[in-house]
Amino acid sequence: MTSPAPAVWNPRLALLVAATYFMEFLDGTALATALPAIGADFGVPPADVNVAMTAYLVAVAMGIPFSSWLAERFGPRRVFTSAILVFTLASLACALSPGLAALTAFRAVQGFGGAMMVPVGSLVVLRGTPKDELLKATAFLVWPGLLAPVLAPLVGGALTQYLSWHWIFLVNLPLGAAALVAALRLVPAGGADAGRRLDWPGLGLTTLGVAAVVVGLELFSEGRPAGWAAATLALGAAALAAAVAWMRRTPHPLFDFSVLRVRTFRATQTGGFVYRLTIQAVPFLLPLLFQDGFGWDPVHSGLLVAAVFVGNIGVKPATTPLIRRFGFKPVLVAAAAASAATFAGCALLAPESPEALIAVLLVASGAFRSIGFSAYMNVQYADVSAGQLPSANAIANTLVQLAAALGVAVGALLIRAGTAWLPAVGGHAGAAALPYRFAFAAIAVLMLASVVDSALLPRHAGTEVSGRRR
Repeated sequence: MTSPAPAVWNPRLALLVAATYFMEFLDGTALATALPAIGADFGVPPADVNVAMTAYLVAVAMGIPFSSWLAERFGPRRVFTSAILVFTLASLACALSPGLAALTAFRAVQGFGGAMMVPVGSLVVLRGTPKDELLKATAFLVWPGLLAPVLAPLVGGALTQYLSWHWIFLVNLPLGAAALVAALRLVPAGGADAGRRLDWPGLGLTTLGVAAVVVGLELFSEGRPAGWAAATLALGAAALAAAVAWMRRTPHPLFDFSVLRVRTFRATQTGGFVYRLTIQAVPFLLPLLFQDGFGWDPVHSGLLVAAVFVGNIGVKPATTPLIRRFGFKPVLVAAAAASAATFAGCALLAPESPEALIAVLLVASGAFRSIGFSAYMNVQYADVSAGQLPSANAIANTLVQLAAALGVAVGALLIRAGTAWLPAVGGHAGAAALPYRFAFAAIAVLMLASVVDSALLPRHAGTEVSGRRR
């Protein structure tokens, strides 16, 4: 009997998965710039078009748990290529949508394709990469999350202004076709388990819980009645608790929660969740601080907000050397603590603050955001065994989606909490900026939970991946 072939680092495969991630991220983010144009075409208020974005987020969050079972049952290659095809065809259907209802439905289909595409593609890369090459592999997968927020507003705005909003979806056709051809050539066959059973109760409870949590957070962030939002969140929390209880006692669970016993993986789902939540709130809060709080115009605000993403990208080449030099624990603690300090600095900004100082602060914030994000991405699978990878990948991707939604919702809630202080400072020159300063101060305190969690990691956590000698 021959032994299985050892894992071999394949940069072309990692680049392919990164490209699909970039395509999905760019599409989802660029659409926000086209809401007024879509509303005008369909004869509805721009705010109503947000339902199409919500449908996409819900479909992605619901589809990720199912994608884990699909990959194990039918093999990652078949599922990954099918996901690219679904995402691409759904993009065409979105571009041809005659109304908001059709666009919303096709966005949900597109979201389900994205839910299979990125997590399953990541699983393929992780399974085929030795632990000592994981830093290189993850570097490829991190880049789209750093570049897409910079390019998406520019791409979406340019396509909408000079062509039409339909082209936000149409550009996916050649990209998807190229990705499909590359996937058929690069993704290895095999890995299917025809006897893999689906945990229907676990899947039902998980998808209900995740969908309810995402919808509840969206309701909060949009300022809908708090009672409905709270009830939806409570339903989601109850469903997820029931799902965990069920999967702990069933012989064939949808997820293997024993992977949470791995200390480094658990840290990325606790302190790492808080870290992702807070850094997701920053791009939401900054434009509001500058435009509503300081009274600046959108262009002035946008140029300064771009400094965050300059820091994101500029520090990226130094991230891997930093991890190799100091190890994961010091890098995680320093990145979270420094991020908290930059958030506190944002809470102290005023309209008369020197713009050069603001730009430096935001570049630093983006740099520490990038370092921490990359370190969490690398360490989360450092000590996870091959058999635990599917469950670990599904859990991690689901929580990433929830952190993204929760970041915006928490930011909106903190602004409302700060607004409640305005009567006490009525007439004060800085009253308009007070809610946003309060929100930044609050997320700075929240980030300290991530600092504490990282400080409790073992001193040599993830050394097999970082390559740092004990």
